[in-house]
Amino acid sequence: MSTDNSSKAAVKVSGDPKYKRVLLKMSGEVLMGEQGFGLDPETVQRVARDIKNVVDMGVEVCIVVGAGNIFRGVSGAAAGMDRTTADYMGMLGIVINALALQNALENLDVDTRVQSAIPMSAICEPYIRRRAFRHMEKGRVVIFAAGTGNPYFTTDTAAALRASEMNCDAIMKGTKVDGVYTADPAKDKSAVRFDTLTYMDVLTKDLKVMDATAISLARENHIPIIVFSIKDEGNFAAAVQEQGTFTIVKNQSEA
Repeated sequence: MSTDNSSKAAVKVSGDPKYKRVLLKMSGEVLMGEQGFGLDPETVQRVARDIKNVVDMGVEVCIVVGAGNIFRGVSGAAAGMDRTTADYMGMLGIVINALALQNALENLDVDTRVQSAIPMSAICEPYIRRRAFRHMEKGRVVIFAAGTGNPYFTTDTAAALRASEMNCDAIMKGTKVDGVYTADPAKDKSAVRFDTLTYMDVLTKDLKVMDATAISLARENHIPIIVFSIKDEGNFAAAVQEQGTFTIVKNQSEA
């Protein structure tokens, strides 16, 4: 474990990527930058540049993004709204974020497709596994929208499911902190960062990496989860090359 929980500057990397095909999982909050709500155009553009850098390295990239910057189903349900309705509203928020990210990537000449688990033929493709697979083989970025298309499932679960279906080599979880800590480093200055964890560590210690269903899916399909900070430009490329600061979650036998 490491005790360094300070913010990191942009990381310069060199060398070859360690993974050929990855799924980038981001919360919607990442896209709102320092705002309290919605989308921050500069942050969206900066994240798009990060993704382009990784694509330019020859890595095949697919993405699952949340909608916490627009609407969170669980919060809506807690406020008295029907949970199923709240979750569907969250799925629509995910589509908004996916379209914004697609636009930013295409402005950088990165071919991008949005595939929605809920058919919306006027604005994006339906999720079809073979078609998504083919897009990635052609070097296109695929953004999976609307979660799994079902209420009661988080975008963490959607990310692990799509990573499994796409035969991804790793799930790259971009967060606001540079790894997994024993406590929230923003609230507890004595929090310690883990360099490596097993899936069982995450489950038994109840660490807030991804939900239990997502962890179980990744474990069953032997997909490592790399948790890194996406706040600073260059960190995504560094994490794909296993450089910089991050926490990796994998089987004990692979540690």
